Amino acid sequence: MKSEESAATKTPLYDKIFKPKTMTIGNDHSVQKPRSKTWIVVVLLVAAVWISAIVTEFDFGIIIKRGHQFTVILEKIFQPDLSYFDKVIGPLLDTIKMSVMGSVIGSTLALPFAVAASTNINRSGAAVAILRVVLNIVRTLPTLVIASICALIFKLGTFAGTVAITIFTFGIVTKMLYESIETIDMGAFEAMEALGASRFQAFWSACMPQILPTYLSHCLYSFEINIRAASILGYVGAGGLGILINERIGWRDYEGLGMVLISLFVVVLIIENTSQYLRRKLS
Repeated sequence: MKSEESAATKTPLYDKIFKPKTMTIGNDHSVQKPRSKTWIVVVLLVAAVWISAIVTEFDFGIIIKRGHQFTVILEKIFQPDLSYFDKVIGPLLDTIKMSVMGSVIGSTLALPFAVAASTNINRSGAAVAILRVVLNIVRTLPTLVIASICALIFKLGTFAGTVAITIFTFGIVTKMLYESIETIDMGAFEAMEALGASRFQAFWSACMPQILPTYLSHCLYSFEINIRAASILGYVGAGGLGILINERIGWRDYEGLGMVLISLFVVVLIIENTSQYLRRKLS
């Protein structure tokens, strides 16, 4: 009897928490309203944050004690040393040159590989699978790692940085482009093949006009990313503003660092606005 009574008392609580509510609409119709899962999500999120804090040894006390130093450094950065700008021009131009050259070469190489990696163009499943594995490996490597390898192979300097940006751009643009190619209308392509055109001729005439605006948009987007990436490649000896940034931080010259960062910010802002304008025109 006690077990039956306990089961009877537990059942309403179980129903209240887990079972959906029944709502009556009109006279004869009823629908079940699912229970909200918000509290479950909150509990899991709190548990994940708590476990992550333990695993990473995250200490809120250090942030409270040392957090004010962050504002001290920011205050110095926002008081840039204008006289240091003469030393920023050269590395800044190197950064822009690396970004432009790497973006152009990488984007150009990405086009044929993206076509070969598209399942609706390349009918060989094995070739597509192998090519995508290679592309995944290229995209997995961080830019700094690629730049470090290139600096060891090609010596220190902007050439190593340009090669690293080329490889990075190639992986990103190829991935985005072959996904775009797989969404295009293949009717015209198949019709041209049926009329006797080669696969290349059919693709160039039927598919290229469809993907060209998207391709150029991907190229501009990768160029925006590369401007930021190129600015830190100097940390591994690949030239550009990264050398100055590393040097100023090492010497605790935050005013000079502020001049470097402000110069980079102005260039990035101009390039982003220009790129967004061009992408709007392409769309």
